[in-house]
Amino acid sequence: MNRKLLILDVVLAAVAVYAGFQFRSQWLAAKAREAAIMNQKPTPLPPPQFTPLATAPPVLSAGYAEIAQKLLFDRSRNSTVVVDVPPPPPPKPVPPLPVYHGMMNIGDGPTAILSVNASSPQMEIHPGDMIGPFKLVDVNTQEIALEWDGKIIRKTVDEILDRATRQVVADANTQAPAAAPASVLPVIKTPLGPGEDTGRGYKVCNVNDSTPDETVVDGYRKVSIKTPFGSACRWDPVGR
Repeated sequence: MNRKLLILDVVLAAVAVYAGFQFRSQWLAAKAREAAIMNQKPTPLPPPQFTPLATAPPVLSAGYAEIAQKLLFDRSRNSTVVVDVPPPPPPKPVPPLPVYHGMMNIGDGPTAILSVNASSPQMEIHPGDMIGPFKLVDVNTQEIALEWDGKIIRKTVDEILDRATRQVVADANTQAPAAAPASVLPVIKTPLGPGEDTGRGYKVCNVNDSTPDETVVDGYRKVSIKTPFGSACRWDPVGR
């Protein structure tokens, strides 16, 4: 019994010595790592890039004008002056247009026959000439263009045509009433019977023949046939 206890004590002592030896080895290794880390010089990181702030704009008194106006208690102290713009003058009335009597063109360009008014003498006016306050710009058989106060006035010749001339034109365009169409005499149909022999075994129908279909005359029967051009008739021999 004592011998077994002695052996157990020896084993426990050996385990204790071995554990102490391992603990010392690990302690020495930790000290060595600590010393290595403490002696290592760290690599410094580059400093962050510095971005300067935007420069503040200069302070101007004009920037506070709106604030100063809104702080005022009286609306009449607004620095904005409202200017009353007078309305534009009414447009000048267009004077009476000249009177148109006709036009002609004998090879040197159109020439208008105009007068200042209905009682004024007629004048030959070419494009570019003045007639009263108006200048003739262009004229043709349908339209006339006049310039007045920097504006172009276009009118049909009928709008400024002289009344006497208009009446003459109206009389010339008036036509006599068309004569009543001659009365057409009614066509009188009579039973004429078969017409000429065609040589093909049947006879033609006479014009204005009123004989009804299926009528037999002289051994021929009247029949009606349909053609692409309408209804036609002929006389066929009886029994055909």
